Amino acid sequence: MSFYEAIKLAFASILSHKLRSFLTLLGIIFGVATVIVVVSLVEGFNAYVDEKIANIGTNAFSVQRFSIEDFSSVVSLNAARKRNKDVTFEDLQALSKRGGVIKDAGGKTGSMADVKFGDKSLLNVQVKATSPNIEEIEKIEASEGRYFISAEDEARRFVCFIGSETAEKLFPTGSRLGRTIKIDGRSFQVIGVGKELGSAFGQTRDMYVSIPLSTFLSIYGTRRSISISVTSASPETYTDAIEEARTLMRVRRKLEPSERDSFGIVTPDAVNELRDKIFGTIQIAAIGVTSISLVVGGIVIMNIMLVSVTERTKEIGIRKSIGARQADVLKQFLAESTSLAVVGGAIGVVIAYSIAKIVAIVFSVPTALPLVWVTIALIVSSGVGLISGVYPAWKAAKLDPIEALRAE
Repeated sequence: MSFYEAIKLAFASILSHKLRSFLTLLGIIFGVATVIVVVSLVEGFNAYVDEKIANIGTNAFSVQRFSIEDFSSVVSLNAARKRNKDVTFEDLQALSKRGGVIKDAGGKTGSMADVKFGDKSLLNVQVKATSPNIEEIEKIEASEGRYFISAEDEARRFVCFIGSETAEKLFPTGSRLGRTIKIDGRSFQVIGVGKELGSAFGQTRDMYVSIPLSTFLSIYGTRRSISISVTSASPETYTDAIEEARTLMRVRRKLEPSERDSFGIVTPDAVNELRDKIFGTIQIAAIGVTSISLVVGGIVIMNIMLVSVTERTKEIGIRKSIGARQADVLKQFLAESTSLAVVGGAIGVVIAYSIAKIVAIVFSVPTALPLVWVTIALIVSSGVGLISGVYPAWKAAKLDPIEALRAE
């Protein structure tokens, strides 16, 4: 019996008992669908994090009050709160003037504020306070107008760059540039509108107003910690730039060689490591839990195949009496059990993909489904079917043709 004939017979048997075949495959479908949904969400989140890290800027890292390790536990965070000091505007100036392997340094902080134009009010809008060079470091793009410049930052001008959604809600018609809005009661002139960024995890990224860092600090006070985005002169000097920034910060804080850093340096690698640690655990746990469904599905397939052998005893006897070998019978039943599982895996993948897309649309959660995981899902499900069909196929192949022909 050829492989094609075995597959053809397998699908003929599956289609002749559609409902039974579907119920048999529920365990496989559920297991594969769950794994694919989890993987799709995790991979989508990973892609989103990579995109955000890429938008930090080329060869960039961040100097801020806390490091990634400080958030590893409540104890670590409490200790860091006591040990770490605010990163100040003076620290930003020192890093900006350092030169050498450090190409540039930009500061940013923020708050929430009420924004108003005429009779339109927006409550709790994100206020981003940045130095002008953050535009280049983080690749901020304008759909209208421009970002603020160094002269406006140094003069503490009351100008702002607003998000596309902020602009749409405050100025549904007409030009946005040159308009005056109020941020916590203070008048700011709109000089630019940001390019639409969309949303992530159900939260918009276009509802914000950006103002010069110096202006923000003059209004809300300098006693707050800022984040400093630092870029290296080249990819080759990236590690040297990190060490240069660390050394400068330690010297400014007069730390002894034996003392821990009283600040944090966050790199894309550190963010990726934290992400992999968190979501890698979720993936492993999801695969472990859903593997139970696959085992149950395999047992159900084995049980149904045993029933099928019993039901088709006479058919097996006829096949063997007209020349079918044990290998042919074995191949036929293995093909049937494997085909069942592959069909279940394929249905599971389709269901999971549909669920992931619906979740992405409804909740604005990023999703992605790498082809390698689809391949793995189908290989695993077919493996489960193959293993589950071994005993029933062996039992069918060992049937005595004379005894089989006597079966009713």
